[in-house]
Amino acid sequence: MSKDKSKDKLTRLKIMREKSKLGGGEKRINAQHSKGKLLARERLYLLLDQGSFEEIDAFVEHRSYDFEMDKEKYLGDGVITGSGRIDGRLVFVFSQDFTVFGGSLSEAHAEKICKIMDMAKKVGAPIIGLNDSGGARIQEGVASLGGYADIFLRNTLLSGVVPQISAVMGPCAGGAVYSPAITDFTLMVKNTSYMFVTGPNVVKTVTHEEVTFEDLGGAETHAIKSGVTHFACKDESECINYIRRLVSYMPSSWKQKPPVIQSNDKPDRREELLNSIVPEDSSRPYDVKKVIELIVDYENSQSSFFEVHRLYAQNIVTGFARLDGMSVGIIANQPSKMAGALDIESSVKGARFVRFCDAFNIPLIVFEDVPGFMPGTYQEWRGIIKQGAKLLYAFAEATVPKITVILRKAYGGAYDVMNSKHIRGDFNYAWPGAEIAVMGPHGAAEIIFKKEIDSSKDPAKALEQKVEEYRTKFANPYIAASRGYIDDVIEPADTRYILIKSLRILENKEESNPEKKHGNIPL
Repeated sequence: MSKDKSKDKLTRLKIMREKSKLGGGEKRINAQHSKGKLLARERLYLLLDQGSFEEIDAFVEHRSYDFEMDKEKYLGDGVITGSGRIDGRLVFVFSQDFTVFGGSLSEAHAEKICKIMDMAKKVGAPIIGLNDSGGARIQEGVASLGGYADIFLRNTLLSGVVPQISAVMGPCAGGAVYSPAITDFTLMVKNTSYMFVTGPNVVKTVTHEEVTFEDLGGAETHAIKSGVTHFACKDESECINYIRRLVSYMPSSWKQKPPVIQSNDKPDRREELLNSIVPEDSSRPYDVKKVIELIVDYENSQSSFFEVHRLYAQNIVTGFARLDGMSVGIIANQPSKMAGALDIESSVKGARFVRFCDAFNIPLIVFEDVPGFMPGTYQEWRGIIKQGAKLLYAFAEATVPKITVILRKAYGGAYDVMNSKHIRGDFNYAWPGAEIAVMGPHGAAEIIFKKEIDSSKDPAKALEQKVEEYRTKFANPYIAASRGYIDDVIEPADTRYILIKSLRILENKEESNPEKKHGNIPL
């Protein structure tokens, strides 16, 4: 081959590469920036370690000829795919390009996404999708719909195999929403992203409701009301930082353990404030997040606790943290919201998080202060029985190290559900003020001592005495401890060190469930 021909081919390659980076052209690029949105490539460069992105399928084009589509083609066909590194660890990524046909999904576009998902499975690495798409490319009809189904299948088959994270950074409507819904964590950006099955116009036609895009499917709507998104981010930069932080707590696949980092926080650090943080009056609220933050590692003067689903079902707290550099998943009842009672939303939120941690070998730490399940017709008619059973099922089937600390109340069936010894809790501890009983002292006294109270000359005083009698008997952890249901009653200030020692003991824990195809969680 002559030097001239070789040079021509290299020149063509360079031209093609530059062309693939232009997306839908300068006009559409400017339009994207004018909305305060980053380009697909800019997002990847922020997400991945500098210089680590390796693109594949940059020269793919759609294969449609209908509606004069053959006259408008763009290299890459509206999605950038490949691999890169986050803190040196391999991840696979796709980033939809709204400047090309509004990021709409074609057959070729879907094939590119499926290819990197298949690669992620082969090598055992997380999949991160940056979604910004108008939905199915209508010019391709059923081929586009088939492409979505191909992606959904892989989302499902890879669930529990490698972590899957979806960031919705623009529109995500119709069938497109089901891919993020199947993945492990979903992030949205306030004011620029939205998700819904049918848009405001269809809603108005069918139900006569008038609603804006933001109210119907914006980031805050899904973070607060539906729970569809785990994070509502103020901008794209925060969204990408959250993804990087999320990845830091989880292993690359189910075959690995989560990464352990070098911690500068002393494992035996005592926190005297924990000895007084829970009010003496068991009806008074407090913020369990302050308890968590005093116990977990501090990294660069900040708590390592990274809350998930912060705005949804706030009566239960879920999130990741580190203890002596070890990654853990935290579940905690929140007494400052609904007294920490379990309801439909909190049960489902907790169950989903527990199952993720169990799938990816992340130990579970439970901070318990629960008065029971929320009563009322609203809860019963909407299925609190089966919804609450999801959290029970999740804890019972989990085989990762599981440690519970009862901070105060542990009443009724909720005591069983919150990782009790009876459903294979490995270590179950209690603070000295823990109350473990079928129900609260007032309700119990009214039932147990009903005849005595009713026949008393002063029923109010008699009730008060019987409440105190019941409280004296059960408002402590020692009856449960005498039966071995509580492994130890611990000084609150020592909780951090005790949890770290327990995690070290459980480091090589092996436990399995009966052989089966799969269980049937109460959906």
